[in-house]
Amino acid sequence: MSDEEKSEKKWPYFAPFELVTHNRPDDCWVSFLGKVFNVSQVIQLHAGERCIKPLLTMAGKDISHWFDEKTGDIQHYIHPETGCNVPYCPHGPIPDVSVPIPATDWRPLGRPPWWHDEQYQIGLLTKRVRPLRVINMICPFTREVLINVCCEDTFWTIQERYMAFNSDADCYTWRYLGENLDMNKTMAENGIPDERDKFTDLGLSQNYYVPSVSLYYNDNLKCLGSDDDKCPSIPSKIVCNTVMLH
Repeated sequence: MSDEEKSEKKWPYFAPFELVTHNRPDDCWVSFLGKVFNVSQVIQLHAGERCIKPLLTMAGKDISHWFDEKTGDIQHYIHPETGCNVPYCPHGPIPDVSVPIPATDWRPLGRPPWWHDEQYQIGLLTKRVRPLRVINMICPFTREVLINVCCEDTFWTIQERYMAFNSDADCYTWRYLGENLDMNKTMAENGIPDERDKFTDLGLSQNYYVPSVSLYYNDNLKCLGSDDDKCPSIPSKIVCNTVMLH
């Protein structure tokens, strides 16, 4: 893939609370320098070897401190005994890192190391998580959900996230302050400001005010011909690690 194609690729964004759930050897994600990588295959390739222990320890976490921001490569340091510039691996050796001292068994890797191999990249790490209150106007007092989203998410993506609580989310018109939202734009692009830093400067809680969007049901006859008990609906109470209800 050319550099131009890489820049044009639309990567999905992930939040830290999504990253942390992928913390098993068969489902291992890490983030570094703003990227999210699924290194499960790397761990499988080196199963039983010592070099995967640091990755398993940091599964579901950010490992940017392993890398040089300028080069995007593993950090290096001058070895105190040999004077050579060698990879810095404070947690022990990791896959695709050459030996720290000159050795006769050294061989060139012959391919990009896993942190430069785009086949393992699955997305980007969000720059900031934003809270959003979603109010279903069919019954606004019982069908209100507070959900966390990535600031880069368009409302199409936010709608997909919200479908965990209402599978018919695509049957609604999304509105903010009486205006229809552009589903191709983010919260900020739709004029929904992030005022949490201002609240902090004023000594207020960052959750002093959470922006709300309203959902108005479109009578599109989606459930026409179905029994009422087969039509999915929003539960009045939801318990989730990433969502708070009010």
